[in-house]
Amino acid sequence: MNIWQAIVLGAVQGFAEFLPISSSGHLILLQHWFGISEGAVFYTVMLHVGTLIPVIIVFWTQILELFKKPFGKLGLLVLATVPAGAVGLILNFTVDLDLLFSEKIWLLGITFLLTAGEMLFAEIHSKKREMNREVGVKQSLYMGVGQAFGVFPGLSRSGTTVTFGTVAGVESTKNAEFTFLMSIPIILAAALLEGVKVAKEGLGDISVAPLLLGMITAAVCGYIAVKFMVAVIKKANYKWFSLYLILLAASVFVTGAMGV
Repeated sequence: MNIWQAIVLGAVQGFAEFLPISSSGHLILLQHWFGISEGAVFYTVMLHVGTLIPVIIVFWTQILELFKKPFGKLGLLVLATVPAGAVGLILNFTVDLDLLFSEKIWLLGITFLLTAGEMLFAEIHSKKREMNREVGVKQSLYMGVGQAFGVFPGLSRSGTTVTFGTVAGVESTKNAEFTFLMSIPIILAAALLEGVKVAKEGLGDISVAPLLLGMITAAVCGYIAVKFMVAVIKKANYKWFSLYLILLAASVFVTGAMGV
C-alpha cells in the first residue's frame, strides 16, 4: 500500500464512518479496486480507530456525563452494545465477512441497496410521526439491534442505528448523540481483537507511514462528517444518500460482472 492509497482510504473511512453509506463496504470495494489484500483487515480497523478521535472531541461533554451517572446513560450504552458485540464475537469465530465480501464483491451491491432502502424508510417514517422520546431501555435495545446489523459490510452502522432509533421515536438530537457514542465501544473492541491477531502474526507488508497518514486523514475527515451528520439527522434528509448508494450498488454489480 502506497501513501496516496492510504490517504484516499483514510478520507473515505473518515467520511463514510459517520455518513449513512457504510465505511466498511467502501473500504472493501476500494481495496478490491486497488488490489490490496495483505493486512487489509488490520488497516481497516486502525482507520476506524482514527475516526474515534472526532467522536471524542465532538461529544467530550456527553462522554464525561456518562461516568457521572454510571447507572444511567452509561448503562444504556452498555446495553445497546450487547447485540453488536454478540454478533461480532460469533462472526469472529465462524466467518470472515471482509474476506467473503472481497471474494464475492457483488454482495456489497445487495447490502448497499438495503442501506439505501432503510435510509429512505427512515426519512419517510420520521416525517409521519412525532419524534420526541428520550433514550431509555427499550430505545437503546432497538438501536443496539440496528448497530448489530451494521456489522455486515455495506450495511451502514450509523444508518441502521439511526433508522432503528427513528422507529423507536427517539428525538433527532438524542438519536444522533447516542448513535455516535455507541460507535466507541464497538470500534475499540474490534481494534482489540485485531490487535491480538497482529501481536501473533505481525503487520505483514503494511508500513507505519501509510498507516499513520491514513489514520490522521480519517480523523480529520471524520470530524467534518460528524458535524455534518448531526445536522442531517436533525432534518432527517437521507434521500441523497440513498440515491448515491443505488448508483454505487450499480457500479459494484458491473465490477462483479466484469470480474474487475
